[in-house]
Amino acid sequence: MQKITTFLMFEGKAEEAMNFYISLFPNSAIQSITRYGPNEAGAEGSVVHATFTLDGQELMAIDSSVAHGFTFTPAMSLYVKCQSEDEIDTLFASLSQGGSVLMPLGVYPFSPKFGWLADRFGVSWQLTLADGALPTG
Repeated sequence: MQKITTFLMFEGKAEEAMNFYISLFPNSAIQSITRYGPNEAGAEGSVVHATFTLDGQELMAIDSSVAHGFTFTPAMSLYVKCQSEDEIDTLFASLSQGGSVLMPLGVYPFSPKFGWLADRFGVSWQLTLADGALPTG
């Protein structure tokens, strides 16, 4: 059983983000979701707590009922080892749409192909081509 789980706190976009992420990775699904009801602390229908998987890896998400002076930071990111050049290209294009590129997709001394971005929800992703998966270009 997984002992350490990534926990993502959104302000009203948790379900939208989870649905976007599970559309990008195989073997992914929302496992459970609890929503705020009427007259509860959060906006009705927003996420009190959810568990989802990305390619079998469990994560959790919430919509905070309190506005915070902080959000996600690139100091903490989701690191993905892509098995093919097509996979890294597709993920980079999808995740960076509406977000910001921190390091463009390219060749780096530590990876044959790597890119770092913050998606439209502010979540930071590092994508690398796995060892043995050589770029075609």
